[in-house]
Amino acid sequence: MSRDELYVWVVDLLAEMFELDKASLTLESNLYADLDIDSIDAVDLAVKLKQMTGMRLQPEVFKKIRTIGDVIDALLNLQAEQST
Repeated sequence: MSRDELYVWVVDLLAEMFELDKASLTLESNLYADLDIDSIDAVDLAVKLKQMTGMRLQPEVFKKIRTIGDVIDALLNLQAEQST
């Protein structure tokens, strides 16, 4: 998937999982401060990403994720690792 396709996909997923308004979500949206996602929600998100992509974010990578852009970057890095 391209970065733009991942962005749309992640925004759709977040809107569905956490009942968020898609129009308010940007690459800079902070998952915790702006979207009120707590640690349990974050784990749910990680599990859902693994189910839908077949790719598991390593805990040390997941701990560094703060924004929607970070989620997309992490998924792109996983894609790159799997294709090599």
